[in-house]
Amino acid sequence: MKVRIGNVHIGGGSSILIQSMTNTPTLDTGKTVEQCIRLFDAGAGMVRITTRNREEAENLANIRHILRERGYHQPLCADVHFNPAVAEIAARLVEKVRINPGNYGTGRPLSPEAYTDEICREELENIRKNLRSLLTICREHGTALRIGVNHGSLSARIMALYGDTPEGMAESAMEFIRICRTENFHNLVVSMKASNVRIMVYATRLVVQKMKTEGSAYPVHLGVTEAGEGEDGRIRSAAGIGTLLAEGIG
Repeated sequence: MKVRIGNVHIGGGSSILIQSMTNTPTLDTGKTVEQCIRLFDAGAGMVRITTRNREEAENLANIRHILRERGYHQPLCADVHFNPAVAEIAARLVEKVRINPGNYGTGRPLSPEAYTDEICREELENIRKNLRSLLTICREHGTALRIGVNHGSLSARIMALYGDTPEGMAESAMEFIRICRTENFHNLVVSMKASNVRIMVYATRLVVQKMKTEGSAYPVHLGVTEAGEGEDGRIRSAAGIGTLLAEGIG
């Protein structure tokens, strides 16, 4: 499936889109703009910016405005941490928002045996209600959404049912994909991130197979989180990303 992100497309036969992430303070507009420009000049097709709170989300408008003034029209992605409400602000201001399903869990953690079918259904319905508002905003503004699952931050319910496993990661993503499909929202990208390359590869293969089984084929963002710096980071990223690209994934 081809997904539009601002003035570019991914998936559906489109060229691979390279992106990287700034490491400047998001509230430092000048430094963030300059780093975005260096990344774009180096060949990035999109830049992702840490967005942890309301203030950082709102400052995305300033960053985007200055980049446009300086002739850079490539899309920006808000990488939202912790607070799902921040994603609703960012979705109005940039072309793509990344959310973590692990941040949408509801209620206090329970023991594995306490997660009955009824309790699981209730939590999924609460997630649906919270996600519906974001999807409405994304639809109104043409914003793409990345469902970005992290190995180290799965919800308490997923952890209780699956443990900290690739199977849990894949099911976490599929829950959100199913909700989006029910809401007729398809401008989606999915990712499975882990610092362990084998887990990242296995989880990505799993979610791709699950999507195929359920009749969906959304583009897959590839990356090894916290891969390290310098040579170590390059080797681990190449091993994880290269393996999956060689299989036609990503």
